[in-house]
Amino acid sequence: MLPIAVPWVGEEEQRGVAEVIASGWLTQGPKVAAFEKAFAAACGTAEAVAVSNCTTALHLALIALDVGPGDEVICPSMSFIATANSIRHAGANPVFVEVDPRTYNLDPEATRRAITPRTKAIMPVHQVGMPADMDAFLAIGREHGLPILEDAACAIGSRYKGRPIGGDGVMACFSLHPRKIITTGDGGMITTNSEPLAAKLRLLRQHGMSVTDAQRHGSKQVVIESYLMVGYNYRMTDLQAAVGIAQMARLPEIISRRRHLADVYRERLASVKWIETPFVPEDTEPNFQSYPLRLKAGAPVSRLELMNHMMTRQISTRRGIMLAHREPPYAGLGLSLPVSEAASDESVLVPLYPQMTDGDVHRVCDGLESVVSRNALAS
Repeated sequence: MLPIAVPWVGEEEQRGVAEVIASGWLTQGPKVAAFEKAFAAACGTAEAVAVSNCTTALHLALIALDVGPGDEVICPSMSFIATANSIRHAGANPVFVEVDPRTYNLDPEATRRAITPRTKAIMPVHQVGMPADMDAFLAIGREHGLPILEDAACAIGSRYKGRPIGGDGVMACFSLHPRKIITTGDGGMITTNSEPLAAKLRLLRQHGMSVTDAQRHGSKQVVIESYLMVGYNYRMTDLQAAVGIAQMARLPEIISRRRHLADVYRERLASVKWIETPFVPEDTEPNFQSYPLRLKAGAPVSRLELMNHMMTRQISTRRGIMLAHREPPYAGLGLSLPVSEAASDESVLVPLYPQMTDGDVHRVCDGLESVVSRNALAS
């Protein structure tokens, strides 16, 4: 069966893990620092702070911005539920607004209309690696004195107006889950150009400890640490970072392959009139972390029928991007977001991962096209 994604873990990663085991640094140590340096360089930022996953990254970033009870953070409902949950973890309330129907990213004008005196931050999501309109959000942030915190879970390697995602907002949070562009098994990263924010994040991720494990264990004298604030156990291990360092070396190759496969999909499906391939604004370079297709009005099948048909051909698909306001923790808000709802209900994610061949893409497209002949035979 063709899966949606598989992690890319090879000999370099295995050698890095073996090195860490031999060194004894199984917890946070020099490999984490090296991975952070490589990640910051790829994003063009002064700092990168490694954590246990992207949800904890978003939570720490909000805490670092002093977001708390009674505050509001504007974000899309059309995103993995961790976006909204991280805001709730900080004690604040997510304010869901509409998305652009072409890119599925947060709508800047809808965002502007949603700002209230309680708004503490704006959290655009670079959906499935498609860069959000950051210049528009930065302008809104300046106008209202609000920080822009980027949910860049899917966006490592994507570019907006020539700039790598990760350095426009006050912070950006990335995921290193196995379904993402690169993986450390699981993990997260926060990028920022603020050294004070980076220092605060490093305290918060390790129980507020005044010195790192590397500093304490590497000292020639006894070091008695203190705990400067109420922090969290959100650290990344050196074992994970060793894998991440090797993955970073492959990042250009991985993204190049994903973009090529996206081109194959786009060219092959151009003649399928009932399918809409991803819209890519001229000033963006997405990494194609996922490949969403949208069923147009008059499509010969429903989305569920299409997904079931693909399953019979041993091809995995996933539903379109979920909507947090339809899930039980947020359903009580009583929201109606018709643009987001239509975009979610009419879209499906098809396989795209670096190990795919062009022939694999054509096999997926054959499956999509065959649903029409199947229906004709059934009628």
